[in-house]
This record gives sequence, C-alpha cells and structure tokens, in this order.
Amino acid sequence: MYRYDEFDRDFVKSRVAQFKDQVERRLSGEMSEDQFKPLRLMNGLYLQLHAYMLRVAIPYGTLSSRQLRKLGSIARRYDRGYGHFTTRQNIQFNWPALKDVPAILDELAEVEMHAIQTSGNCIRNVTADHFAGAAADEVADPRPFAEILRQWSSLHPEFSYLPRKFKIAIVGADNDRAAIQVHDIGLQLKKNEVGALGLSVYIGGGQGRTPMVARKIREFLPVEDMLTYITAIVRVYNLHGRRDNKYKARIKILVHETGIDELAREIEAQWEAIRHTDLKLPQSDIDAIQHYFKMPDLPERSEGWVLLAQAQKADEGFSAWVAQNVTRHKHPDYGVVTISLKPIGGIPGDANAEQMDLIADIAQRFSSDEIRVSHEQNLVLPHVALADLKAVYDALKTEQLVTANAGLITDIIACPGLDYCALANARAIPVAQRISQRFGDHQRQLDIGDLKIKISGCINACGHHHVGHIGILGVEKKGEELYQITLGGSADAHTSIGDIIGRGFSSEDIVDAIEKLVDAYLDVRLDRSENFLTTYRRLGAEPFKQALYGERAHAA
Repeated sequence: MYRYDEFDRDFVKSRVAQFKDQVERRLSGEMSEDQFKPLRLMNGLYLQLHAYMLRVAIPYGTLSSRQLRKLGSIARRYDRGYGHFTTRQNIQFNWPALKDVPAILDELAEVEMHAIQTSGNCIRNVTADHFAGAAADEVADPRPFAEILRQWSSLHPEFSYLPRKFKIAIVGADNDRAAIQVHDIGLQLKKNEVGALGLSVYIGGGQGRTPMVARKIREFLPVEDMLTYITAIVRVYNLHGRRDNKYKARIKILVHETGIDELAREIEAQWEAIRHTDLKLPQSDIDAIQHYFKMPDLPERSEGWVLLAQAQKADEGFSAWVAQNVTRHKHPDYGVVTISLKPIGGIPGDANAEQMDLIADIAQRFSSDEIRVSHEQNLVLPHVALADLKAVYDALKTEQLVTANAGLITDIIACPGLDYCALANARAIPVAQRISQRFGDHQRQLDIGDLKIKISGCINACGHHHVGHIGILGVEKKGEELYQITLGGSADAHTSIGDIIGRGFSSEDIVDAIEKLVDAYLDVRLDRSENFLTTYRRLGAEPFKQALYGERAHAA
C-alpha cells in the first residue's frame, strides 16, 4: 500500500489546521452558513437533511487494518456507531457534530486519510477495481496508476475549479469491475502486441439526469503518456465546459454537443503541445509507485484445497458462502473474499464499529493487512488462503457478515435517499430492505441468478439506477413517492443505460412490481444459464411490460 511522504503529511496537516479555524469562526457566528458552505465542501463536509455529513476519501478503495480500525473508532466516538460505504469507494459519517469535525480530520490524518476533494467542482476520489492486484484475470494492477492520478490531481491549481465535478476510474482487466464507461474519464489497462503496457481511454460517461455511456478516444495509450493525455482532456473540458447551467456542465454534455470526433481532434492537438513535457512519466517513477503495490509474500498453502473441500462438506452455510462470495486469486492457493454489507433486510453499505474492528482484525491476520471497498458497497479481503477460509467465515459470522449474496438479487446498491439526503425526492433504503426481504430465501436467489438491482432516491443517480439490470428511481409526484423502473442497464464491459418501461409505482406497490418482473424473466429465459440481462437483451421490454401493465403495455 502507498505510504504518505513528507509532502502528503504536511499538506493534510495544514489543511486540518486551516479548517479548524474556519469551523471555529462558523460556530462563533463570525461566519454565516452561506460563507462557510464553499469552505466545508472543500473538506468533504455536507449539510444533509438532519445533520452534517462527512465524506472521507478512500483512494482507489484500498484500506489497511489500522485505517479501518480508525474509521470504526470515529463511528463509535463521534457518530452513531456506524459508517456508510458509498459507490465512490468512500465512507460517509452521517451524524458528526460540527464542533467535532476538526478532531475527526486530525484523527484521520494520524492514519494517512483525509476528506479533501470528496466534494466540489474538482477531480474527485479516483476509483479502481476492488479486486486490483489479486484478480486472476488482471493484466496489470491499476492502483499504482490511480495513485499517480491522485498525486497529480490533489489541489491541482489549474483544475481546482472545473465547470463541474470530475470523476476518473481505472481497471486492469477485461472484466470491468470499476464501471469505467459511466465516468468522465475511464481507463482500462491492456498490453499491445509486443507486450507493452498501455491504456484504452474513454471520455464522457456519466449518470444523473442525462445518462450517457463514455466514448473510446484512444485504443492504446502508452502508460508513460497517461498524465499528459489526461491533462489535455481536462484542459479542453475546462476551457469549453458550460458554466452557465450546472445540469449541462459535465464533460458528457460537451461530448454530446461538440461531437466526439471534433473533441478528440482538439484533445490530440492539446496533447501534442504537452506530450514531451515533464508530465511524461519516466519508467523510474512508475516503478517507484508500483513498488508500494507489489504482491504480498504469499506462501504456498497447497493443503488448502483439501481443507476447503472438507469444510464445505461439513458446513452447508460455509459452502454456499464460498460458492458465492469467494473469487479466484492470481495465486492458486488463495481466494478473494467479498464481505457482503447487504444482510437480508439490512441497509446496503452500512457497517457498524464492531464490524469494522472485526474486519480489520481478520484482514491483519488472514489478508496481508489489506481491505478493499467496492463501488457496489461491499468490503473485500483480497488475499485469503483457501486453508484459512473457514476460520475467516467463522469469525465473520460472529458479526452477521456472512450473507452469501454477492452478485445476487439482494446484493442491492442504494443511495441514502430521503432518509438523509437534502437532494432526494424519495426514500431508497426502505425499498432496498423490502426487496431484500422478499427475495431473501437463498435457494430462490440462486434460481434467479445474476441480477443487479440499483436504487436512487433522485435523478442525481448516486444509486447507479441507470446501469442496474433492474433500476429503480424514486421521484416525487403530487406529494407522494413514486418509483420509476428501468430495465437492461449494465456497468460492465458492455455498458448500457436502462430503458424506462412505463409509468411508475407507489411505495406500496414497487416490491410487487419487481417480483412480477422476476417471475416474467423466469418464465421466458431459455434455461438457468441465461441471466436476466441476457434475456432482456434477447427479447426486449415487451414481455416485461406485459407482466407489469397487461393490456396497457403498449399505451404505457
């Protein structure tokens, strides 16, 4: 893992001191809330419906045990005993008192963490594949390049006041586990025909009120050109991005209005002017950062296969958990463990302080002191020996952390919605809980198979509903919560935006509507090997409209 250098430490320490003074002036009344707002947002502090919310950066989703314990301690001491992991691989504390925020930031700095650039019209927390450095299908670990981007973008003087917030994601495998095509810039590491490492570059993806899939503008960019090329992209966006209308200020609108070919020409011209400057990455710098992320020393544990088979035979619950929540590792004697933060009927993405402490202990003992946060609101242990899986399972079970539903219908993404967020129109959490309860039977989930449900409480789409196989958007209509359904979305290598299929449903009816959709899928799929998304792409919306609206399908 990356360790702060002297610049990082001084930079974070000075920012904490600066913000402490600003908070004191706000509390004394010397500064109004309007005056305070831009200052607090620069430090990740939002004003939600009921309280302030602090969003803490977890760059590329990587945590150490020490850092996770600190997050648990902050939850216990300064909040209500829990934190909420988000689709940006961050953690949010929903109830901090303003007077305590400087102390929280001080404590975060002790473990090389902060809340800078988790808000504002700047380059936000760079996200990456949560299986990075461990996945068997990986071409290269994307985290060193995410770290280079973090260092380059932090308080970048040219890009601190962009037309709108700007998000970058990077993945190192063909299997896109970072949703790169719904980001302002998406990067995919790959090797060319002679084995050189480079990047496919996508621009102009995003969700919100105008969802768009990113367009590829470079098939192969040598990694040493990453910073020069991204500088060219952001510089062109900063010059031409709209500042008169925040709803049309994202780079996706610039791509749409200008045209990808013309925009690509301008980016290439800008790049030619700067590609040989000192932003060109020397291999020595790349090597230095990659050293921080080298594979841990993983000893051979060939006995694990026998021990695993024996444990699976003896414990049905453990066997189900392994089948669903453990993924192949680069090392044949190890696995990658997804810890579901989606217990049946629970709040997606929440973890309490005791759970965080436990996961930190397990990671230190069994996973080379590493934890990952996924954009799907789960936690990951990236390096667990197969021989240790049963011990890990038994430990996780003490805090109800062994729900075997990774990738299944109850592994729901949901934003905080109207329970917390001042921008929301409808609740998302209770809908997620009720759907989870309806489909909680494990065998039923297995029968349904791979099905991603994503729920947003407003058009800002923090719950990624546009790219859910089934997406649910909460809106307000005549003072009532109404839920609109989209079908066919996906955030993988074949990203698609879901189709709105008809009129919305009340809070009372939305769960029944989801069940009708699932039943319709089970009726029309070719066999159990055909998942929901494949079935929808094969047949289109009509059988699902019929299931929901009957004779009014065409009119809807």
